Amino acid sequence: MYQQKLGERAEHRQREGQRVKDSASLADTFRKLKSLRVDLEFLGPDGSAKGSEIKYDVNLGGAKSVFRFNCPNDECIRGDFDLSGELAKAVAERQRVASGKMVCKGWRSKTTIDTVRCGNILKYNLSLGY
Repeated sequence: MYQQKLGERAEHRQREGQRVKDSASLADTFRKLKSLRVDLEFLGPDGSAKGSEIKYDVNLGGAKSVFRFNCPNDECIRGDFDLSGELAKAVAERQRVASGKMVCKGWRSKTTIDTVRCGNILKYNLSLGY
């Protein structure tokens, strides 16, 4: 029987999905954290707005401690945004707000691997309650 080979992007997403699935919940990992509001804005490599924003209150019991978001570039290879470290640092320092920018370090497409980085930008604002 023929089994279709996954592309590099699909393999990366599958590995990352498993990593998220295998991680503990935010409630179990950060017992003092009582609420988390996330505001995300995705920008192009040049800083122009992509028109994609996400704002939500996180369900700490259901959300996982590997706290990552997919790159909006459908062609991106080995990219995406992992805010796990930023969230852990903010909780450890009992910050009420953590914000910043993160650049996607993936490759723009399968034809540009090892030559052109994706470069999409994620602006994030985490509002934490204890």
